[in-house]
Amino acid sequence: MAEHPIQGLMKTAMENLKEMIDVNTIVGDPVESPDGSIILPISKVGFGFVAGGSEFAAGNRDDRSLDKAGEKNLPFGGGSGGGVSVTPIAFLVVNASGVRLVPLENTIHLYERILDMTPQIVDKIQGVVRQMGKNGDHADKRDELPI
Repeated sequence: MAEHPIQGLMKTAMENLKEMIDVNTIVGDPVESPDGSIILPISKVGFGFVAGGSEFAAGNRDDRSLDKAGEKNLPFGGGSGGGVSVTPIAFLVVNASGVRLVPLENTIHLYERILDMTPQIVDKIQGVVRQMGKNGDHADKRDELPI
């Protein structure tokens, strides 16, 4: 069976989308700053694809052309398209003091703050528990958690 014309449209559109999107689109090329820090841009990528077509007769049924197998084909009309959206969301900064995420959106900033504060909160809770264990006064110290 011969390849349908819409297959060629879909193949071309998908190949073009594949060329536009690669791993460097999401995590960009690293940039080294003068102080030795390495900065990696992080982006959110969205894409869409659509293809469609129709076979139709221009007037009467005798307007069909013959394919290689000698079968009659109707005229074909179709199209395809796609789009890509790249939105920068953060920068990953790696330096001697550690790794840090510098967000460009407020929601990411909230998650980063929670993750950054987790070790400090755990340390405070452990300190309070140790102090309560030393004093043996568990009931009175529950209301005094320094969080």
